[in-house]
Amino acid sequence: MSAQAAEVLQGRSPRRGVRRLLPFMGPAFIASVAYMDPGNFATNIGAGSKFGYLLLWVILGASLMAMLIQHLSASLGIVTGKNLPELIRERWPKVVWPYLVQAELVAMATDLAEFIGASIAFQLLFNIPLIWGAVITAIVTFSLLTLQKRGFRPMEIAIGAFVGVIAVAYLVQLIRSSPGIEALGGFVPRFEGAKSLYLAVGIIGATVMPHVIYLHSALTQNRIKTNNDDEKRQVARMSRTDLLIAMSLAALINMSMLAAAAATFHATGRTDVGDLSVAYQTLTPLLGGGAAIAFGLALLASGLSSSAVGTMAGQVVMQGLIRFSIPIWLRRTITMLPAFAVILLGFNPTDTLILSQVILSFGIPFALVPLLIFTANRNLMGVLTSSKAVQVIGWMIAALIISLNGYLLVQTFTGA
Repeated sequence: MSAQAAEVLQGRSPRRGVRRLLPFMGPAFIASVAYMDPGNFATNIGAGSKFGYLLLWVILGASLMAMLIQHLSASLGIVTGKNLPELIRERWPKVVWPYLVQAELVAMATDLAEFIGASIAFQLLFNIPLIWGAVITAIVTFSLLTLQKRGFRPMEIAIGAFVGVIAVAYLVQLIRSSPGIEALGGFVPRFEGAKSLYLAVGIIGATVMPHVIYLHSALTQNRIKTNNDDEKRQVARMSRTDLLIAMSLAALINMSMLAAAAATFHATGRTDVGDLSVAYQTLTPLLGGGAAIAFGLALLASGLSSSAVGTMAGQVVMQGLIRFSIPIWLRRTITMLPAFAVILLGFNPTDTLILSQVILSFGIPFALVPLLIFTANRNLMGVLTSSKAVQVIGWMIAALIISLNGYLLVQTFTGA
């Protein structure tokens, strides 16, 4: 594939149209899976059932923020040949260990959502105990991760197939639920109390994912070799196309989740359907068994694929920060232990999913701030240095997320 990309960059490729883009496609689709993980299902369905279309604007805004952030991360890998954790280690050696601790906590919160989501899906589709769904999830994700040994393309194809399943399943959901024209009102920015703000922060945590900020730079860092500035610009342009397609699809799926929940549950007075199991069971009498099965399949594809991607990201962070890696099976085992604990202790899985997304939002600044600093450094980025406008927007995004998190902390600890 790198040879095909080289032919395109050097103007020797006979490929035209979409086929010309194919050698450059893939990294953004792997990253986009994190934006469609079970945490998104929990926050989007919870928001749609309780508040109707109110928070559609939050998904749209978070998706646009994610596109910009992932573009910067991909550019960092393309131009430097290094990933974000490696650059943090090189340039900020004194913060490596604190960074590693918070990144590993975020990785566990990430895996908690993804692992529990897939386990719930197995339980819903095949009527098996949640603990056995967790065991099957572990086995399947172990198998998925072995694809890495065959190079990047098999994993990209497998992840792309999972994204296709999610997209088709939610197309079925959207058609069955038939949201009305009133859905457009959901794009007017507003909140309705602290609960809607809590869900909005959860949506941002589920949409702007810290672990894929780290991962995307690793997916692009040595994927396609460039020999000069012109080739770097070309690869960056192709990367933007890859990102636009993948992240637009992720945004549409997330908005479809919330809109379908609003049209199906909120519109019929079922404002209490925040639980994924209840959502599945309620879909059959409201929309028919086909819609419930589509929901279950989408949740399963989401959980399995995003869990594998989360483990990949954890490896990148550890190896980049401290030049140490552990066997992938061991990392997979360690990060899935909290999910097994939640199941065995009998905690509500959906409440745990939503809480994990709020935790994730607190990890975003730790990934975003160094990304903004490094991509604005002309000595480091050269021809792909971020423009002044991008820098301003990036810092506004960081300030917004940090402010929302601070407000949420005040609300939580004051009991407001």
